[in-house]
Amino acid sequence: MNLVNAPHPPFGRALCAMVTPFTADGALDPDGAQRLAAHLVAEGCDGLVLSGTTGESPTTSDDEKATLVRAVKEAVGERVPVVAGVGTADTRHTVRLALDAEKAGADGLLVVSPYYSRPPQDALEAHFREVADASGLPLMLYDIPGRTGTRIEPDTMIRLASHPRIVAVKDCAYDMLGSQQVLARTELAYYAGCEEFALPLYAVGGAGFVSTVANVAPRALRAVLDAFDAGDTGDAARRQQLAAPLVGLMMASGLPGTVTTKALLDALGLPGGPVRAPLRPAGHEVTDGLLSAYEKVVSAS
Repeated sequence: MNLVNAPHPPFGRALCAMVTPFTADGALDPDGAQRLAAHLVAEGCDGLVLSGTTGESPTTSDDEKATLVRAVKEAVGERVPVVAGVGTADTRHTVRLALDAEKAGADGLLVVSPYYSRPPQDALEAHFREVADASGLPLMLYDIPGRTGTRIEPDTMIRLASHPRIVAVKDCAYDMLGSQQVLARTELAYYAGCEEFALPLYAVGGAGFVSTVANVAPRALRAVLDAFDAGDTGDAARRQQLAAPLVGLMMASGLPGTVTTKALLDALGLPGGPVRAPLRPAGHEVTDGLLSAYEKVVSAS
């Protein structure tokens, strides 16, 4: 699937930041990943992002990441793009993961800012360019300063847009003005990485979303974009607001989104499995609240 010269948006509109399913004893579950991937595509996701924050990338090995790409790609084929998270705190390691993902069959790469070391903007730009030069795959930059400690500043993003394989951004910067400044001056496809910004960003020219909540409610979230595209902005707003309670419980309750997502997937009988330490599973009371909010969204969609 050649996405470097693909029409805008390069990875579709409704992308799921997929969990990494594990078996009961904590091992990678490739069969479960295939079942979940096929389910998400059938439910309206037109792109899958693997080994991101939700995919527990800090606690999966390089071999597990490559195995996950191969398994999911086998399950979905050419129906939707598969974007592999390869970002680390080390440029050399990131390049190695990028090449591994390309060999495993990924259609694109998600590359987060190097975390903890907090490189200045010129070093950050050099990092992304080196990764983009290393393979033939298109890149989605992942701007999430709340986790990495480093913002990809708008001016840096504008310069990086000149690279032919840097084509998209997963935007978790919580800076709508900065995002609009980049949108106005580049052809980068901006994907909301925070569900509450899915409709606002889409309305000003964004490409869609990369969503954790889409693991459990893909149709409800995609319906927001579909309504907007149909010209019914009132219905789009209604649907965005309808999803807000579930988004809040899953993403802003004090628990990581991976924890709440896997709790819901387990309750719904979908592949997910346990989380890996240092994360800990959600309790029954949390899961019951998630299920209640989920049922309200699904029944009203």
